[in-house]
Amino acid sequence: MPEGPAPAPVTQRLRVRYTKRGRLRFTSHRDISRAVERAVRRAGIPVAFSAGFTPHPKISYTGAAATGVASEAEYLEIGLTEPRDPARVRAELDAALPPGLDVVDVVALPAGTGKSTALADRLQASEWRVRLDGVAESDAATAVSVFLDAGAVEVERLTKKGRRRFDVRAAVSALELAAERAQDADRRGTEATDAPCAILRMVVRHTTPAVRPDDILTGLRQVADLAPPSPPLVTRLAQGPLDERTGVLADPLDPDRETATSSGDEAGAVDGPALPRSGDAVGVDAVSARS
Repeated sequence: MPEGPAPAPVTQRLRVRYTKRGRLRFTSHRDISRAVERAVRRAGIPVAFSAGFTPHPKISYTGAAATGVASEAEYLEIGLTEPRDPARVRAELDAALPPGLDVVDVVALPAGTGKSTALADRLQASEWRVRLDGVAESDAATAVSVFLDAGAVEVERLTKKGRRRFDVRAAVSALELAAERAQDADRRGTEATDAPCAILRMVVRHTTPAVRPDDILTGLRQVADLAPPSPPLVTRLAQGPLDERTGVLADPLDPDRETATSSGDEAGAVDGPALPRSGDAVGVDAVSARS
């Protein structure tokens, strides 16, 4: 058994929504976790540590996006040894992180909350925006229609357990064309304004194995021969509970805010920006999807 005093217990848990923008989209999850740990130390946040021979900060991540994919909705949970105002933690942690890793919302987990409210259980689906440069909207629309009409679309991918074949159609709750945003057109430049470009919006359920945007693009290629000439540009706009009737994703931190408010603990919640929806002007660089 390791010698020395036992680590201080967790007295408060905070749930954090942060973004992955710009060049930080190419940062691995391991590097992001290291950056967060350094930022926590730099900001003087009283993070709790595990026991044992190699104590580590009690910071856990849920539903992290793959390397090379930008995101407006990444989540982590941090355990503190002393209560802190979530608004203060948000400001201090955001200031200590590099540009691109931006903290946009912090909510205190109400005391006495059980395992049934695990954040991972609320992240039922993700909303994605996929830009396909060099693809005409008419071709994309035809491919989307064929894909949605299919009873099943099986693709094969190499996973940690070897090559697996699975149905990607069943995981898709919504798939449609979306309008190009003004900032995207500006980024492409005046010389490329006449080049074809199709924007897809998709809502994908979180399944096992996970179905990723590139899996759906593989399915579109199989059923309709849709093959973009350049790598697709992918951004996750939101993730959270899925309303199967409307196809809308809710903010996964809302239940914690509501519980804190109903118990009179106003300090346990912070008014943060709403989760972006399709068509919103999201200030995030589009990125290349990687296999």
